[in-house]
Amino acid sequence: MWGLRDGDAPQGFHETHPSGGNLFETVAISVEQAATLLARQEGHFLDFKDKRIAPAKVARAVSAFSNADGGDLYIGVNELSTGFSWDGFADPEDANQLIHTLEDVSPFGTDIDAEFLYAEGLPGYVLHINARKSRVIRKTPDGKVYKRLSAQNAPVTSVDALTALRRQKGLESFESETLPIDIDVVTNSEAILEYLLSAVPVTEPETYLRKQHLLISGKPVVAAGLLFADEPQAFLPKRCGIKIYRYSSEEQSRDRLVGDPVTIEGPLYKQIYDAVDRTVELVAAAAFLDEDGLRSVKYPHEALHEIITNAVLHRDYSVTDDIHIRIFENRIEIQSPGRLPGHITIKNILDERLSRNPYLVRHLNRFPNPPNKDVGEGLNTAFESMKKLNLHPPIIEEKDNSVLVIVRHESLASPAQLVVEYLKVNDSIKNEQARKLTGVGSESKVKKIFESLIQADEIEHKPGTAGRGYAYQLKKKGDGSV
Repeated sequence: MWGLRDGDAPQGFHETHPSGGNLFETVAISVEQAATLLARQEGHFLDFKDKRIAPAKVARAVSAFSNADGGDLYIGVNELSTGFSWDGFADPEDANQLIHTLEDVSPFGTDIDAEFLYAEGLPGYVLHINARKSRVIRKTPDGKVYKRLSAQNAPVTSVDALTALRRQKGLESFESETLPIDIDVVTNSEAILEYLLSAVPVTEPETYLRKQHLLISGKPVVAAGLLFADEPQAFLPKRCGIKIYRYSSEEQSRDRLVGDPVTIEGPLYKQIYDAVDRTVELVAAAAFLDEDGLRSVKYPHEALHEIITNAVLHRDYSVTDDIHIRIFENRIEIQSPGRLPGHITIKNILDERLSRNPYLVRHLNRFPNPPNKDVGEGLNTAFESMKKLNLHPPIIEEKDNSVLVIVRHESLASPAQLVVEYLKVNDSIKNEQARKLTGVGSESKVKKIFESLIQADEIEHKPGTAGRGYAYQLKKKGDGSV
């Protein structure tokens, strides 16, 4: 049977059908495809509705999806005791009232798209609404706000909940809230004095901070504290530190923790460089045991720098948690508090731009040797640096209230393939060169790779080499070519 992933619509024969002034496609699918769709369970990204549903309830569902992570709404599906059944509109124009209501929530083509699904032998047309994660808060025609939570369309009514939603959308930021601390904490600190000497050498601290809107009504905002207080953790405890852990295995467990966790604190500029240096130091000191003895693992410094910088710049500072960096023998994990802001998703994160903390991004870029040299390109740079070393790209996952980036030390190609590709452009290769090329730290394991390639008639011993200079070349064919 043809399978569907979450968020996918059935693919089939496409026609177009005008409905209510809008031009929607009619997609013809098979009965088997329809059965696969109806076998899915409603949840955070999927909702089925009866065609007789009140327009107001459809508006709630689309508002909820757009204000959360997006999702798919299918209208024309009955829920029976035995499961879901197909019961579509006799004519697409019968859905006009629903379509007009949805247009009031979000204009079609902005955050939502629609199509009609038709399966030969099944009754009527099912209206499929694809709602995307919106840049703005989407309200129902009566002015109410909903958010998708699991399989429910939950109303967002309290001031705190609306504020949290606005922050998630990037419409406002915790970084611009004022702090109940004395102004001297940011105007008479070592951090602000060093910054102004290099960035704005003719300005007094208080004057500069006021002009940059980092002082409001005589009080520093959160961004000012994070950037220019010598110890921002004193007034934002558990909200702006970095914890680094090293484990002696591939699993996270207390008994595998090597030493005590390292805590990185201080103003953000110093934090970034201290965290990168300490992470690199811990990785360099780590030697992991496999069947061939101890081996070391190296990661691209550039990738670690960019991912850690990105975590510091774009984390949600309203969440009471630190950034966590976990070093395992086969990967490094960087976990940053807060979900992705606004319309940013795992799928578009490398292409779209939205800064949750624009004050932090702007001012850190003004420091000497700024950690965010190419503004908005951090993760792209990390991906490129992994690609240069032929390593798998970082994995990005969104958790309930955090974003996790996983950097694995795994080659895209097998060690044997890397050796052969190397010999296509180089005369020969030695064991030491192969170890550096493949990341395989064991001399004996590389020797086994060579032996397997010899048996496969891919390589051979290079004549005239022996001892420490023993080398291999591509196997010559009968005509002398390789």
